[in-house]
Amino acid sequence: MRSAPARIVLTPEHVEIRLEPAGLGRRFGAVVIDGLLILGILALSQKVFLLFFGAGIGKALQATASFLVIWGYHVFNEVRFQGRTPGKRMLGLRVVDGRGLPLTVQQSFVRNVVRVLDFLPLLYGLGGFVALWDRDHRRLGDLVADTLVVREDVPWSFVRLPFPPLDGELGGPAALRRLRHRLSLEEREFLVALSLRADRLDDRARFDLMAEVGGHYREKLGLQVPHLSDENLVRALASAAVKRE
Repeated sequence: MRSAPARIVLTPEHVEIRLEPAGLGRRFGAVVIDGLLILGILALSQKVFLLFFGAGIGKALQATASFLVIWGYHVFNEVRFQGRTPGKRMLGLRVVDGRGLPLTVQQSFVRNVVRVLDFLPLLYGLGGFVALWDRDHRRLGDLVADTLVVREDVPWSFVRLPFPPLDGELGGPAALRRLRHRLSLEEREFLVALSLRADRLDDRARFDLMAEVGGHYREKLGLQVPHLSDENLVRALASAAVKRE
């Protein structure tokens, strides 16, 4: 099966970001994992409702729960966990906006409503056919919502940064814990992604972007580290972001 070529998008700062569309095999694997989890949730909820409410009310509650789980599972996980359901997380995938931006609630809702058509006539037959011929392996839901499923082979929280750890330059363990608590999950992921992609950027764009990001976090976090350049400050924060507590 042919692999999808990388999609290159240009950020407002005129920095090129390379997105690697996910292959159909890995996407199908994520669908299977999520499907099994949904079935497990429904089976467990059915036992609980029947045990505590009996056959009459229990079946009514189960019908409501089934509707909410089937229609809400993907939307909830994609919005709450930055485009990753448990299946996608396990296989290193993420759904993003077609320009590489974070997925919106509206986009997640649309791509998952259209999932009904993608599933036809059986086991994502139509969606798989469309994805097979699309340049970026997008199913109908992705085309309508302008989304893209991309590869993230190594989750950010376990990534090994390709440069010496610099978090020690920011202080001791207590200081690092305080810094991590002041950074949101999205900010940690951004700092790691920027550090990993820095070597791919044009020299001028890299200098300007690092200066902007480094200056922002010097001010936000009140960092007094004049011995660190803006780029090394960003890399130090990225090192701190991935270090386990």
